[in-house]
Amino acid sequence: MNRIKMALLASLLLPAALWLAADSLAPSPLTYFSFRTVFTQFSGVIGICLMSVAMLLALRPKWLEPHLDGLDKMYRLHKWLGIAALVVATLHWWWAKGTKWMVGWGWLVKPARGAGGQQAQHGMLESWLRSQRGLAESIGEWAFYAAVILIVLALIKRFPYHWFAKTHKLLAVAYLALAYHTVVLTKIGYWTQPVGWVLALLLLGGSIAAVLVLLGRVGARRKVRGRITDLTRFPNLRVLETRIALAPGWQGHQAGQFAFVTSDEKEGAHPYTIASSWNPAEQQLVFITKALGDHTSRLADRLQPGMEVTVEGPYGCFDFTDEQPRQIWIGAGIGITPFIARMKQRAAVPEAKTIDLFHPTADVDQNAIDLLQADAAAAQVNLHLLVSGKDGRLDGERIRASIPEWATASIWFCGPPGFGQSLRDDFVAHGLPPERFHQELFQMR
Repeated sequence: MNRIKMALLASLLLPAALWLAADSLAPSPLTYFSFRTVFTQFSGVIGICLMSVAMLLALRPKWLEPHLDGLDKMYRLHKWLGIAALVVATLHWWWAKGTKWMVGWGWLVKPARGAGGQQAQHGMLESWLRSQRGLAESIGEWAFYAAVILIVLALIKRFPYHWFAKTHKLLAVAYLALAYHTVVLTKIGYWTQPVGWVLALLLLGGSIAAVLVLLGRVGARRKVRGRITDLTRFPNLRVLETRIALAPGWQGHQAGQFAFVTSDEKEGAHPYTIASSWNPAEQQLVFITKALGDHTSRLADRLQPGMEVTVEGPYGCFDFTDEQPRQIWIGAGIGITPFIARMKQRAAVPEAKTIDLFHPTADVDQNAIDLLQADAAAAQVNLHLLVSGKDGRLDGERIRASIPEWATASIWFCGPPGFGQSLRDDFVAHGLPPERFHQELFQMR
């Protein structure tokens, strides 16, 4: 989390610092309208820079994952950038549009234009840009309204995922409109200074990213075709295990990573943690899904052996890599999935680390428990199964009582975000270094 917080701050502070090196928020003379002029420039630059970084992250750049702790963290940063851009853009809009309203209401008196300086000669490019100002202002205003609606829809959890996936792509259109708005209305003098150079690079990168999003090219090189070969249902858990045979092209994966799977083009791609280790000789993946929403609730009825699917990935840095001699795994509910994959990998390639796996669950299926116990035994993992109705709640105190050597371990958590955060806070308060608590933020919106 620290890395994406630093990335968010950098996305805000770097363009702000570069702008302040080129201009000032305290013009002379300082009046409402002189401040409005510089603040609309300042907020416009900050807002479009934030949107540009968010647009670049929408491409799911694989090379950036190790630096931001995985695609799940990158999507959290993408969300924060969108919210920050919305706040800054709203301020920008108000100072630009609200001022005009207040002049119309008689609350403000617009100063008269000077006569002399307005007759200066301009180059061809500057003259063209000036001729576009009215159109750019109108396009920017309507693109802002569209962006507000689309970002708010993305933040509403009850808004169906398949509609979110479709409408969120339209932000790429809004971005391109706002990029045009920015190029036309940005102060000419900025383009010859560092703030303009950075702005130009971000606009170019963001525009390319927007076009790729609209063309459906995100992750295109990491997509392979697959075919469902087997389905196993665990009715008591409302869980479905799906085995997929892949066509050539999958580059392999580490236990703990995830992939986007498309079984219905209308529904779009959904992310699922991979529940199997990689065996190049078999070329198969296993996914375990729980009926938690509209889409996952329909999978058990809709998926059939022989059905064609598309798999994109792998993504994520929840890969169990560290230097600690001991690891504590906590897989809450369906959060057990990455640990199943890791146990299968560990059974195939044994290692010396001591592992304790805690699996708190509210639902019980004896067949699933038997399989989990068999995987733990094969991987030499100490399994701690807790059924909430019988064994009570799992908390930090209970884990520390079970594992006196916990201070030498790293902790790997997958499950409900609130539960993970409470465990993290508890262990950090008891002296665990924050970087030794690994939590997957498996929320893509």
